[in-house]
Amino acid sequence: MQNKRYYVGAYVQYIILALAFLGPVLWMVSSSFKNNVDITAYPPVILFKPTLNNYLNLFRVYPFGQYILNSFIITGFSTLLGLILGVPAAYAIARFRLNSIALLSLLARMAPGVLFLIPWYIISTSLHISSNDFADYLSLILAHCVITMPLVVWLMISYFESIPIDTEESAVIDGCSRWGLFFRIALPLSLPGLAVSTVLSFIFSWNYFLFALALANNATMPLTVIAFNFIGEGSADWGGLMAASTIISLPALILTIFAQKLLIKGLTAGAIKG
Repeated sequence: MQNKRYYVGAYVQYIILALAFLGPVLWMVSSSFKNNVDITAYPPVILFKPTLNNYLNLFRVYPFGQYILNSFIITGFSTLLGLILGVPAAYAIARFRLNSIALLSLLARMAPGVLFLIPWYIISTSLHISSNDFADYLSLILAHCVITMPLVVWLMISYFESIPIDTEESAVIDGCSRWGLFFRIALPLSLPGLAVSTVLSFIFSWNYFLFALALANNATMPLTVIAFNFIGEGSADWGGLMAASTIISLPALILTIFAQKLLIKGLTAGAIKG
């Protein structure tokens, strides 16, 4: 009887937590299939006739396909650049104990985004970067590296530190160079951490909107900024906003689902030192 009460209490807590975390998401998704009248109705409308007009209007009224492409370009290349710069930096910090550089990267991650936005905006305005689409893409990608690179550095340091130094010393005796140690020994042994860094960098960069809000032009605008267009001064298109928010959430959700095993394995492995 005592065990039964324990399990009942545990499941009740799980249900409460699930409702707290998933309730707003389920409400967003269901509202994306409602008319504005049903969304703003009080008491809330539970049973309603679903409609796809909110999703169809996204592509009829706005060049929504271009906004999706812009988000993938900015997020994809900023994640890739963050990995290219951050992974070797993390290896150097782990092997040569460059704690001051690690601290600087941590401060860059902890600093508010507006601290970097103002200099970027002044540079962009002075060089007229926003008038050139390629330069504007490049500006946004470099700005988003402020998010991705420190994250990669601090996630990968623990993985490289968990690799036994004896393994690398044996490879050096066999004639392996420093770059050979990095590419042939360190990287293959830290693939779970690389997967975690990629997924988290993508999610953080995908959801970030501050840089794009100030630096992007109409042709390079990502999805996160477009969501503001549905809220006006006197009215709001709640159905369109919910549909846009659902689409914005999908890539990160799908990536997390497919990489779930790697994420669990990577986060667990990174906490264990060899």
